[in-house]
Amino acid sequence: MAKHSEGLKLEVVREYLSGRSGARTLAQRYGLHHETVRCWIAAYKQHGVGGLRPKYCRYDAQFKHSVLECMRREELSIAQVAARFNIRSTHCVREWERQYHEGGLDALAPRRRGRPPTMPAAEPPKTTEEAAPDTRTREQLLKENESLRAEVAYLKKFDALLKAKKRAAQKKKRK
Repeated sequence: MAKHSEGLKLEVVREYLSGRSGARTLAQRYGLHHETVRCWIAAYKQHGVGGLRPKYCRYDAQFKHSVLECMRREELSIAQVAARFNIRSTHCVREWERQYHEGGLDALAPRRRGRPPTMPAAEPPKTTEEAAPDTRTREQLLKENESLRAEVAYLKKFDALLKAKKRAAQKKKRK
């Protein structure tokens, strides 16, 4: 829901246009910031009553870039460019300008909102050599099995030797 009703905005703008009060006086009377009143006035002058209605819109990177280029080329203020392009919030334009200076045109692209998904996307199963049918002969498999058994035995002996050395070193420290 909008912070200020369309009726209030229209009342403030019409009172300003009648010439009875200035923007600062109206802002004080209605408890608003004077820049807010000026934005409403500019939006009303540019787009009529439609410029005071709430607007929910997403802008693509190209539109944001064209807004910033117009602002730079014609030396317009953020409030002026927001009124010209019917953008309700000057904060948006200010944020686009900051993003553009920090990251260029790519930084203006819309991003997904919210937290990123926690689960990674499922990857398709990889085809490996293991999935392919085994074409080795029985003799080759027996030979490979024998070498693997020898490797395991060697590693067990090596591990036992290291543990024995460690125990001997601990016994020396205790004495």
